[in-house]
Amino acid sequence: MMNQERKIKLRFFASIREQLNCAEELVSLPFEIKTMGQVREWLMRRGGVWTSTLTNEHQLRMAYQHEMCDASTEIAEDADEHEVAFFPIVTGG
Repeated sequence: MMNQERKIKLRFFASIREQLNCAEELVSLPFEIKTMGQVREWLMRRGGVWTSTLTNEHQLRMAYQHEMCDASTEIAEDADEHEVAFFPIVTGG
């Protein structure tokens, strides 16, 4: 499976969706991207609004396969489908 890409569905919610002007996208993830943190970094390399929205200076939450996770969560190599989601941290008043 070396040097293959995996199809993943990216989903963006609330203010992140608004800033990126994108609710979801299907992308080919390079095989060398193995963790959620690397997915975030890979998306930030798009530059512009992607960098400013997903920068590590902004706290955000991530989910992989519908479960909240952190940057060290590994992207499965053998899953048929992958879903990655980014959410702003919700604050209350």
